[in-house]
Amino acid sequence: MSKKSIKETAKAHAEAAKERHEAAKAKIAKIGKKQPKVVKEFAEFINKGNIVDLAVGVVIGSAFGKIVTALVDYLIMPIVGAIIGGVDFTNLYITIPNWLGNGAGVRLQYGNFLQAVVDFLIIAFCVFVFVKFITRFRIDFKEEEEATAGPSDNAKIIALLEDIKKNTKK
Repeated sequence: MSKKSIKETAKAHAEAAKERHEAAKAKIAKIGKKQPKVVKEFAEFINKGNIVDLAVGVVIGSAFGKIVTALVDYLIMPIVGAIIGGVDFTNLYITIPNWLGNGAGVRLQYGNFLQAVVDFLIIAFCVFVFVKFITRFRIDFKEEEEATAGPSDNAKIIALLEDIKKNTKK
């Protein structure tokens, strides 16, 4: 094959590829016009990076919640129960009789509610301490980074201008 025929073949392939690309874009545009506005908005929402961050936060939060629940159920609440006289909160309940006479009464398990309140308070405190630790770490890291970085460009420019100003007055 000569150089001319190779160039012509390459040009023909490029034009064919361009036509296929344009046809595909037209099909996508046609499909996009058929979609309801809600679907378009949902697709834009899913494509944002925040949704992935949210999913990671939910998974880590769930695992953290299980750890704190185990801490409360197996370590803290037995100690609290021993301090107040060996009471197990999960066994605290009140039975309300059935005044209509059909079957047994209803059990209100307020001990489980107290357990959930204590769980919440401990989880909230742990999150508070964790956020405080992370914030402190970020501040310390930022201060260390600024200290090792030396003067900023603006500080260097200001020092240079002051030096020029001093030398020009003499």
